[in-house]
Parts: sequence; structure tokens; C-alpha cells
Amino acid sequence: MIGGGEGAFIGPVHRIAAAIAGNCRLVAGAFSSDAERARRSGEALGLAPERSYESYAALVQRERELPADERAEFVAIVTPNHVHAPAAIAALEAGFPVLTDKPLTDTLDAALQLQEVAHRTGGLVGVTHTYTGYPMIRQARALVAAGEFGAVRRVAVRYTQGWLAKAEDQGGKQAEWRIDPARSGLGGAFGDIGTHAFNLVEFVTGERMTRLSAELRAAVPGRQLDDDGAAMFHLEGGARGTLIASQICTGDANGLEISVWTEEAGLHWRQEQPNSLRVVRRGRPEEIWTPGVDRAYLDEPAMAVTRLPSGHPEGYLEAFANIYRDFAEAVRGRAPQQPVYASLSDGVAGMRFIQAAHDSSARGAAWVELA
Repeated sequence: MIGGGEGAFIGPVHRIAAAIAGNCRLVAGAFSSDAERARRSGEALGLAPERSYESYAALVQRERELPADERAEFVAIVTPNHVHAPAAIAALEAGFPVLTDKPLTDTLDAALQLQEVAHRTGGLVGVTHTYTGYPMIRQARALVAAGEFGAVRRVAVRYTQGWLAKAEDQGGKQAEWRIDPARSGLGGAFGDIGTHAFNLVEFVTGERMTRLSAELRAAVPGRQLDDDGAAMFHLEGGARGTLIASQICTGDANGLEISVWTEEAGLHWRQEQPNSLRVVRRGRPEEIWTPGVDRAYLDEPAMAVTRLPSGHPEGYLEAFANIYRDFAEAVRGRAPQQPVYASLSDGVAGMRFIQAAHDSSARGAAWVELA
């Protein structure tokens, strides 16, 4: 693991997810750019001192030198965005597959450079877009893909939080790098949570976003990156949609939700009630679909990520664990047919989305193509 040391939020989430997955475990780490903090973090996690490294460069170099049956099998990157590309490139050049937190990188140029290295080395890269690991999101995708409901006509997705609603909210460790362009990159809220919303649109509909018109702003005075924004978009199949990503919506916790309307039905899912998929068909009663290993009506992609009998909630950590399980299988040459982790091309698409939204907003919400 690179990053995720003491005081981090997402590092412990990754480690818990790996433990739930059951087919991988932490063996080495470079947990901080501060050498002493990295040492303390490794010690707290029970790693042998010689497997707790002072930098990611040292980690990939020394792990590579270990016998094949002792070295790490893949690298997880859980740092601020500006470290994603250089750390991933170093790992790929050393022969390690990479699972990185989203967004893929801090800029589109860095994403394209990473993509070139991955193609040249043949290295595997996965991205942790957590929400596609929920059973009911995978069921929604299966229902749309089956074609029974007809073509997708409209999509509405929003991801609203309130944790950065005031200037005084930006002092903590989780906030201060996210509002710093040098570490976060081009995107603020649209990079941090807008990419999740974008990924969910493309995943559930099975269609690429082709163009958008966006308006981004820093609602809190003094901020250099967007903390609030909205976009209209087109999908390749002709559907239209709206996307909201904001971290200044006072009172909202983690308000990710998506609605997909087709010719014959509407499908609706909320992250804060993740075990319910609401399906409303034309001329029929409303249906609530729920997960469970005993739910014979679920399609295989949903069943593949379901662990428990119906009535037992599965949530964020389990969805994250599905990513780790599938990525570890892929590293060992046993990739499932529909892996939960997002692909490198999905990650690059997310960076194109951030760049296009930024360019559109800078041009007065002009329509911009996602090349």
C-alpha cells in the first residue's frame, strides 16, 4: 500500500475491504511522504520493519528484489491525487499491477501518460469506483442491458455533500489537500465525487457520455477549486441527462443517487439506502428489488457480489471488498467476466469528464465533446 497512514480516511477502508475480500492481505507499505509517520504507521499495522518503507520508490524497488514467492503481488495507491500517476508508473515499471483510488490521476495529461506506460508494460490497472460494487447497482445495469425496458431516454444523477459548506470546514487533513490544486489537480468537487457520479451513469446505462455543458464554481470565497457544479450531458444512444456534484449542500451527508428512465420503466437507487432498487414500470405497481443469496430473481452480476441472505444489509465496505476480491483474482489470471473494479479506460474517461467540465465552465457552459 502506498499512502493511507495515520490520520487517513480511505487507507483503513482499503485495508478492511481487503480483509473482507479474503483473498489478499497487506504485506508491505509506504504509508506517508513523511518518513517518521510512515514508520509509525507500519509499526501500528504490525508490519515487519523491513517491509515498511520510507517512500513509494523504495517500496517498489525493494519489493521487486525479493524472491517471487515473498514479494507483494500488487500495489494499492491511496494517496492524494497528485501522487497517483508517479506512484502507479513506478509500480508498473517494476512489474507490479496497480489498484488506485479515484480519480485515476490529477490531470488528463497524467492519465494519458499512465495509460501509455500500462500499454507498454502490459501492466494491469484498476480504479476503485466503489459504488459499482453494490449488488443493486449491478442489477440495475443488468436490467437496462437486457433490453426489456427499451432504450434509455433520460438520466439524473446527483452526489451532494455538506462537509465543505463553510470556510472553517477546510482545515482538516481530509479537506486541506482536496481544495489545493497542487495536490487535488484540476477538479475539486467534480474530481472528488463528480467522477463517481459520471462513472455510475456510464456503468448503469452501458453507454458513454459524448458531450456536456457544465457550470462549476467555488461557492465558498477564497477557494481555488470548484466545490459546487452541475452539468447537462448526452449519451451515445441519444439519451439526455443531468449531473450535480456539490460539497456545499448543508445537511447532506453522502447523497449519491441515480435515476434512469427508459421507454418502459424508471429505475431509482440511493446510496444511503443501497439495498433497495426501485423499479417503476409503465402501467404496473412499483417494485422494490433487494439483494440476498436466496433471491433467485437476481441476475448473475448482482448475485456474484452478494454475500448474505436477504434482510442482512450489505454496504460500503462490502462493495469495496468486491473490488479487492476481483482485482486479486485478475492479478492471478482468474479475472471474472464482469469485474467490479473500474478499468484503466474507465479511469481515463473520468479524467476526460473532469477536463471537459472544466473547459465548458470556463467558456460559459459551452457544449464540449468528450474526445
